[in-house]
Amino acid sequence: MIDKKKPKEEKKTENSKESFKNLAQELKERIFRDSELIEEIDLKEKKYIKPDISDKEIEELSKKITEKDILEEKKNVEKKETLIPLEDYIKCAVHLGTKVITPHMKKFVYKRRADGLAVINTALIDDKLREAISFLISYEPEVVYLICKREAGWLPAEKFHEATGIKTFTKKYPPGITTNLILENFFEAELTILCDPWTDKNALNDTAKLKKPVMALCDTNNFTTHVTNIIPCNNKSRKSIGCILHILAREYCKSKNLPFNATLKDFAGDLE
Repeated sequence: MIDKKKPKEEKKTENSKESFKNLAQELKERIFRDSELIEEIDLKEKKYIKPDISDKEIEELSKKITEKDILEEKKNVEKKETLIPLEDYIKCAVHLGTKVITPHMKKFVYKRRADGLAVINTALIDDKLREAISFLISYEPEVVYLICKREAGWLPAEKFHEATGIKTFTKKYPPGITTNLILENFFEAELTILCDPWTDKNALNDTAKLKKPVMALCDTNNFTTHVTNIIPCNNKSRKSIGCILHILAREYCKSKNLPFNATLKDFAGDLE
């Protein structure tokens, strides 16, 4: 007896392979076209880059927030209910910018200190965090990932992963993990969270090619091209990164009915 089903099954398999091949080729071509546009934007932004304070200096200054600094900042922020006490924001130095202010971040800065550092409006940080939380909670953990190449954010990033279950990559971003379908560790992501659009620019560019949303911690020296949800803050120190990720994790877990027992200190270290 002749098995008449076999040719149909073979044809179906061939069609599936051809379909996958066409999809991969289409994605490759689209990424190539978008890459040229991204490179052009990067070249334009590099023209604005000026000498700035180092990450190490920002880290050290973030550890030296005094009671005088807290009182001074409190005077300049309208009284409102914030996601954490205003004093904790200031102790974590989330408001401390750099000496460079890009056109993209100018609207979040309200003054310069005597040493030339920009100061971010703490009330705006809280407002933008609330917007980011509302956006983040609409996604399930398996379709979100967080990138943090800067060493100061490695521990807070790991704490964020432990609390939320969201994939986290520190030290090095695995190239092509969301764009190359043939990689074994490929996964489809609907939202990317960056701790710095500059140091994490490879992930930013990959997400831009896929036309997916990007949430990012942005300092005063950052450009925000391709960033859909800006969280203005000091993204150079552990205390500040830890503070922001603690709030995001806490509110995310609350919305998903996940247990959350971590403290601000667990994420940001000693605040004193």
